[in-house]
Amino acid sequence: MSIMNILQVQNLTKTYQSGNRKLTVLDGVTFEVMPGETLSIVGPSGSGKTTLLGLCAGLDTASAGSVVLDGEPLEIMSEDQRALLRNRSVGFIFQNFQLLPTLTALENVMVPLELKGRKDAQQVALDLLDQVGLADRATHYPTQLSGGEQQRVSIARAFANEPKILFADEPTGNLDTETGEMIEGLIFKLNEEKGTTLILVTHDLELAQKTQQIIYIKGGKLQEVTHG
Repeated sequence: MSIMNILQVQNLTKTYQSGNRKLTVLDGVTFEVMPGETLSIVGPSGSGKTTLLGLCAGLDTASAGSVVLDGEPLEIMSEDQRALLRNRSVGFIFQNFQLLPTLTALENVMVPLELKGRKDAQQVALDLLDQVGLADRATHYPTQLSGGEQQRVSIARAFANEPKILFADEPTGNLDTETGEMIEGLIFKLNEEKGTTLILVTHDLELAQKTQQIIYIKGGKLQEVTHG
């Protein structure tokens, strides 16, 4: 294994027991990602894309195979150890934003910073909101923001940790085309500025083609890897 890779996935398999039959969601998937690289995971609905993302990020455990994330083999780590690794190295952007409804935009971005004990959490969060064009919406709650604005808050929150790797699951899935394109541009811009690695799950081939590497999954199997 090359220590150069920020993410190394080897023969990854995930099965579920459904009654007395076994359901294979992922079957022997292998790929690797270099630091600073952008990669899309593409495939039809139900192909295993989100499952693969969750396994790569240590949100779930594989049935077989291995994931090495930022030099750490996930399969030998406890849940707590994986959580610490995520806090240290990983940012997330979800399709449904996952903002805390009782917190303002600013407070949502401050959460990961406060968990790290950052004394400058408020200033860093304000700077990030400014970078996503929402400095004037800092005191608004999620319900007072449009879908695009909520996703911009979640992007600011994702970058608050200064993650080495960013996992984005259908980040434009709930947005109209114009807003989606603006969000895409923002993710790629911040990703490049901050030197983050980006792993993107999408069914949008046009979006996928903006990344340096695309892996196609169908029926839980890796069909093809292309490089941009």
